[in-house]
Amino acid sequence: MTDFAKTKSLFHLPEGIIYLDGNSLGPLPKAATAAVSKTMQDEWGELLITGWNKAGWMNKPSNVGDRVGKLIGAPSGSVVMGDTLSIKVYQALASALEINSDRKLVLSDTGNFPSDLYMADGLIKSLDKGHELRLYNPESVAEQLTEEVAVLMLTEVDYRTGRLHNMAEITKKAHDLGIITVWDLAHTAGAVDVDLEGADADFAIGCTYKYLNSGPGGPAFIYVAPRLQDQVRPALSGWLGHEAPFAFDLDYRAGGGIERMRCGTPPILQLASLEASLDIWDLATMADVRAKSIELTDLFVKLVEDSCPDLKLASPRNGQERGSQISFHFKEGYAAMQALIDRGVIGDFRAPDIMRFGFTPLYIDEGDVIQAVEIMKEVMTNKLWDNPKYFERSAVT
Repeated sequence: MTDFAKTKSLFHLPEGIIYLDGNSLGPLPKAATAAVSKTMQDEWGELLITGWNKAGWMNKPSNVGDRVGKLIGAPSGSVVMGDTLSIKVYQALASALEINSDRKLVLSDTGNFPSDLYMADGLIKSLDKGHELRLYNPESVAEQLTEEVAVLMLTEVDYRTGRLHNMAEITKKAHDLGIITVWDLAHTAGAVDVDLEGADADFAIGCTYKYLNSGPGGPAFIYVAPRLQDQVRPALSGWLGHEAPFAFDLDYRAGGGIERMRCGTPPILQLASLEASLDIWDLATMADVRAKSIELTDLFVKLVEDSCPDLKLASPRNGQERGSQISFHFKEGYAAMQALIDRGVIGDFRAPDIMRFGFTPLYIDEGDVIQAVEIMKEVMTNKLWDNPKYFERSAVT
């Protein structure tokens, strides 16, 4: 049984703050400061460039990838770290389209994160081979699968509402029609008990700065099913994905297995931070995290609906049908969120009218939920959000 009081004690949580935005940026693991400092002083500082060998920097993308893989149901040797999520989306989609080269249709939904769609659109324009990106509502996208589709690209948890796709069911339907699947786990990894191997997913990508707490700009990951690894051609043929990077050949030969999906030089300092967070994850099980998440979000929904009638639930009511976030519609949601942040409850806003709250049992408990809703009730009942300063939009919402 996971000791959530213990895990909570391992995060730096500023006094007077209830942090319900870990679905955007996770808080600082206390051990990360020392881990990054050690990497800087003892490794970079003392070993200099020899750290690539002596400190094992070169192997970190795969070693850390295996640790992340345990949280998403991926077998050893199927996940590698590095680059940003947008880069990993591009890599996965490009490889998937090449596998299904006789088809031209990419299918996604309107709940997908816009950056994924931008990357798909840009790739299609660069290929200039008649590919098309089609979008449907999240509720109906599975019904649109046909033998015309080359790739189905979905974010498992809708970043706005938290709606959860059934990965296993949709992947099976896609495979029955010869479709390759690409799953974005940005709002899934560390929030939902994923089973990539059990669902027979083809590709998956995700970031680590949300529920996995690697820090701002933390590295992304990519998963390729073992059955596909040796036939995947990396569209971004970075030198660290080469079979022999230090042979410095002028021609590219893809490395073996998941290593071929490496691209640029790995971010060693951010990987050190991520490892500190993964040490905390070693104390938890995803089954416990998922069960506690549903408890906390169910409680939050009940309390908010009882005390803040102006807020309308945007997330699925059934906890099994959503990720680890709750969203509410409110016309002046941006201003209301700024008023909450001013009073120590940090969530975020997503256009046009969604107030979004993330719940991570590693550091959020029932007391936090109750206190947060008490503050929300005060803000909404007294219309404390109706202040000109709360309507001034910042660059990040």
